[in-house]
Amino acid sequence: MERWQNWSGRHKSEVQDLRFIRSEQEAAAIALHAAQTQQSIRVIGSGHSHSLLVPNDQILVESSGLAGVIDTHLESQTATVSAGSKIYSLGQPLHAAGLALKNQGDIDRQAIAGACATGTHGTGKHLQNLSASVLGMTIATADGMLLDCDQDQNRELWRAARLSLGAFGIITKLKLQLRESYKLREAGMKMSYSSLMPEIFSLIEEHDRFEFFWFPQSDEANVKIINETDEAPVYPIAEENSRQGWNYEVLPSHRPHPHTEMEYSVPAEKGPECFGRIRELLHSRFTDVFWPVEYRTVAEDDVWLSMANGRPTVTISVHQDIRQDETDYYQACEKIFLEYGGRPHWGKVNFLLGDQLAELHPDWLAWWDVRDKVDPGGVFLNDYLRNIKPS
Repeated sequence: MERWQNWSGRHKSEVQDLRFIRSEQEAAAIALHAAQTQQSIRVIGSGHSHSLLVPNDQILVESSGLAGVIDTHLESQTATVSAGSKIYSLGQPLHAAGLALKNQGDIDRQAIAGACATGTHGTGKHLQNLSASVLGMTIATADGMLLDCDQDQNRELWRAARLSLGAFGIITKLKLQLRESYKLREAGMKMSYSSLMPEIFSLIEEHDRFEFFWFPQSDEANVKIINETDEAPVYPIAEENSRQGWNYEVLPSHRPHPHTEMEYSVPAEKGPECFGRIRELLHSRFTDVFWPVEYRTVAEDDVWLSMANGRPTVTISVHQDIRQDETDYYQACEKIFLEYGGRPHWGKVNFLLGDQLAELHPDWLAWWDVRDKVDPGGVFLNDYLRNIKPS
C-alpha cells in the first residue's frame, strides 16, 4: 500500500497502486488498465485542493513527469503545455516566447491541469479564471485512447472538460489562450472596515487587480492593488505589497502555513453585503477565529461548472488552522453564502449534496451527460464524485 496526503495533511489515502507517468502513452495504458481491472483512478497534481476530489483507495496517478512548454505561437498568443506542469514553471519559458498567462492565483504551486480542472483564479474585475483560457486538450480516456478536443473537434467534450474535476480521463496537455508578456506594480495599504467598504466599488473599478484580507480581531484589511506598468522590474523583487516585475514574478505569494479553506463565489453586486454578514458572524459567534477573510473579483465566463459562469463574481474565502476543527465555522459561513446564491470553489471545502449543486449550476446535467459518455464505467470517479452524481 502507498500513502498520499494533500498539501495541508487533512486528506489522506492508502492506495493499492501509485503510478508515475512521463508520457501520454503511459497515461493511456494506465487508464485502460484501470478500466479493464474495474478500478477507480484519480490524478494527483500538487495536492493543493482542500476538497475531497483526489482521495481514492485504488489507483492514484502522479502527473508531474508530464511537464514543460510544448510549443508557443506569438501571433495567436497561444501555447500548448504539458498538463503536469507547475504554474510557477511556466512563467519564465512563456515570457521568453513573449507570452504570459492572462492571470493566475496568488499560489503558483499547482499543476496547470489541476488548476484548470477546479476553476482556480486570481483577481480582477475583467479577468477570468484559468479554465476559461483552455482552448483545447488531450485526454487519455478509459478505452486507452488519446482523445483531442477543442472548439472544432469533440466540442461538447471540450465545453465540459475545461473544468473537468479530473472526471473525464487523464489530461495530458492543454492549449491555452495567453496574452503578450506584461509587467506589474503592486501596492498595499491597511484600511479599517468602515473606511474600506464605502470605497470598495471604486477600488475595484480603478485598478486592474484588487483584493483584500480582512482580519476579524483588528477589523482591519490588508488591501492589495496591482496595475500594469511600463516601468522596468526592480530586483531583487521586494516583499509583498511593494513589488514591481513581470507578471509571474508579482502575482504569486508565499503561503507556508497549513490551513483549510472554504471559498464561495457570489454575484458581484452582492459581494459587500455578503461579506458584511460573514464579518457579523465572526464578531458574534466565532470570536476566537483569527485567520483572515479574503475578497477577490472574477470576470464572467461560459464554462459549464465555473463559479463565474454567466455572472460577474466576487469570491469570499474563509480559513482556519489545520489543527482546529473548522466544521461549525464553515457550515455557518456556507449557510450565509447560499443565501446570496453562492457557488463553492471546487478545490476547497463545501458540504453540499448533488441536488444542491445542481440548483447552483445550470449546466450540471449536461456536464454529467458528457462525462458519462466518455467514461461510462465510472473509472475516473472517486467516492466524493459518486456521491454528488445525479441518480
